[in-house]
Amino acid sequence: MIQRFHSLRIIDVRKETADCVSIAFDVPKELISDYQFFAGQYLTLKAVIDGEEVRRAYSLCSAPNENEWRVAIKKTENGKFSTFANCNLKVGDFLDVSTPSGNFMLNNSSNQNQFVVLFAAGSGITPIISILKELLKNQSNCFVSLFYGNKGFNDVIFREQLENLKNNHLNRLSINHIFSRENIGNSIQHGRINKEKTQEIYNSFLCQTPIDNIFICGPEQMISDVRETLIESGIKSEIIHIELFNTSKATKNEEKRVKSDDLTVNSKVQVIMDGNIIEFQLATNGISILDTALKFGADLPYACKGGVCCTCKAKIIDGSAQMINNYALTQDEVESGYILTCQAHPTAENVVVSFDE
Repeated sequence: MIQRFHSLRIIDVRKETADCVSIAFDVPKELISDYQFFAGQYLTLKAVIDGEEVRRAYSLCSAPNENEWRVAIKKTENGKFSTFANCNLKVGDFLDVSTPSGNFMLNNSSNQNQFVVLFAAGSGITPIISILKELLKNQSNCFVSLFYGNKGFNDVIFREQLENLKNNHLNRLSINHIFSRENIGNSIQHGRINKEKTQEIYNSFLCQTPIDNIFICGPEQMISDVRETLIESGIKSEIIHIELFNTSKATKNEEKRVKSDDLTVNSKVQVIMDGNIIEFQLATNGISILDTALKFGADLPYACKGGVCCTCKAKIIDGSAQMINNYALTQDEVESGYILTCQAHPTAENVVVSFDE
C-alpha cells in the first residue's frame, strides 16, 4: 500500500527520557481506516526545517488496540529531524504524517504464538513495545521474553510502561534489562548485547523452550550479532524478524552511484505511480532511480534514502536494476522483482518500475 501524507495535529508530547520524546497525533474519523496498522509498523513524518524538506520514518509505539497513533523520537547527534522534534514540536502543531507502512510487524491474523522472544537496544524498543502490547492483549496463551539493552536505567525508554506491563502479566512476561554502563549485580545483565551476550542469554533463558517467533530491533551490529548467534544455536532463520533503524553502510547521499563501469547502461526508465507515467534517461552509474524521478518532478514515497525503511519499495515490470544496499526487502520480495528505488540503478536498456503493484 502506497503511503499517503495528511496534515495531522499533535495532541500530546511526552518526555520519555532526557533525549527522547513520544508524540501522539489526532487522526480524524474520516482518515481512521487509512491509518489502521499492524504492531511494529511505522509512520513517515515530513517537515520543512531550515528551508529544507526533511522526511524520517519513526515506528509506532502504540498498539493497534489502543486507538492511538504515537511515535517515539530519540535525539541523535547531528539528527536534523530528531533535534527539531525534541526541541521544537509542541501540542497543537501540525505535521505531515504518512499512512502506516513497514514489513516488520506482528500479523494479527496469526494466533499460534506460544513463546515469542524480543530483543531491543535503545530506541529499538519503539516497535518492539507495540508488538509486546499486542501479544499480551490478543494472544492469551503466549509467553513473551524481552531482552532490552541500554547504557543504564535512566536511558530506558518506556520504563514505567514496561514495569506496568510486567506487573499486570507476571505469568506471561519476562523483562531482562542489559546495561552497558551500570552494574546491577548480575553479570548476565551487564554489558552490551553482542554475540557473547546473546549466547549467554540463549543458554540461560531460551535453549530449553521451542520459540515461535523472534523480533529484533536496534543498531546494525547488535542485530547482526543476535541473529547470527541464534542461527548458530539452531534457530531457524525464517522465524527471526529484524528492523534496522540505522546502518553505517547505508548512505543518505543523493549522489551515491554504482562504481563499476562494467555495468554501465544508458536506460530509458519509466516510473509508474497512480497510473501516471514519468519517463527519463538514466545511466547505470548515475544517481538512483528515486532521486532522478524526484528531480523530474515525480511525487514518490520515500523516507530514509538509505535502503533501510522500505518506504520507496516498487516493482520492476520490465528490465532490471541493481541495488547498492538492501536492508529492508526479503529475498522473496527481491526474487519477485521488488526494489528499493532509493538504492536502485538500471541495468537494462528499458526499465519499467511501478509503485502501483
